[in-house]
Amino acid sequence: MKTDSELLDILRKIYSKNELSQRKLAKDLNFSLGKLNYCLKSLKKKGLIKIQNFKNNENKINYIYKLTPKGISQKTKLTISFMKRKMKEYDELKKELNQESIK
Repeated sequence: MKTDSELLDILRKIYSKNELSQRKLAKDLNFSLGKLNYCLKSLKKKGLIKIQNFKNNENKINYIYKLTPKGISQKTKLTISFMKRKMKEYDELKKELNQESIK
């Protein structure tokens, strides 16, 4: 993953809808299937997600992606970091606009 933003997007999507196919998840995130597969394997290796398949499903390609407690913690940290960045951007833009209106 290139950015914390991409990681946060993946974790959010998995948290909200854990029964998505990789194709649907990749499409929703605007990732290639290969990129998503690479990211999911990396997240699993880091212990942020669990991947389970439907054992009784005729279509064996369906999986459930679940955030682990570590994954939920990471999602929370990334969300807080994201919000801090956005609040800082807002404050900087507001300051810039106030300076422009003074001129």
